[in-house]
Amino acid sequence: MTARSVLPAVRPAMILAVLLGVLLLGSAPFAGSARAADVFVDGFAELPLMPGLAAVKEESLTFDKPAGRIVQAVARGAVTVDAVRKFYRETVPQLGWRRGPGEDRYLRDGEALHLDIHPTHPDAAGRPQVTVRFSLSPE
Repeated sequence: MTARSVLPAVRPAMILAVLLGVLLLGSAPFAGSARAADVFVDGFAELPLMPGLAAVKEESLTFDKPAGRIVQAVARGAVTVDAVRKFYRETVPQLGWRRGPGEDRYLRDGEALHLDIHPTHPDAAGRPQVTVRFSLSPE
């Protein structure tokens, strides 16, 4: 077999490999965006976790009982109280929740969602931290 007879067979394979690489690399930002959109508050199937917050897994619990479910989750991050409040005030109503009595309280289908948002100690870099406790209970 000569180099000349191998080149025609190699060329389409190389072109295919290059095109496949371009397609895969070109779609990488979309793959990352899809994963970011799939981050939800622990125990809440459809409540998105605000960018900048991270779940505090050891403080989460879910309890189902005949009268309804009780879910508690905690998230913390270098964000502001106002930013968290704004994010959830814009997001939660889109999920069918309506504002309830009191600040950061929402109602839907016999359940009450309460967000307890408060500043905590700065992180190691000195950035202010906010802790959010998400509580869901029967209304």
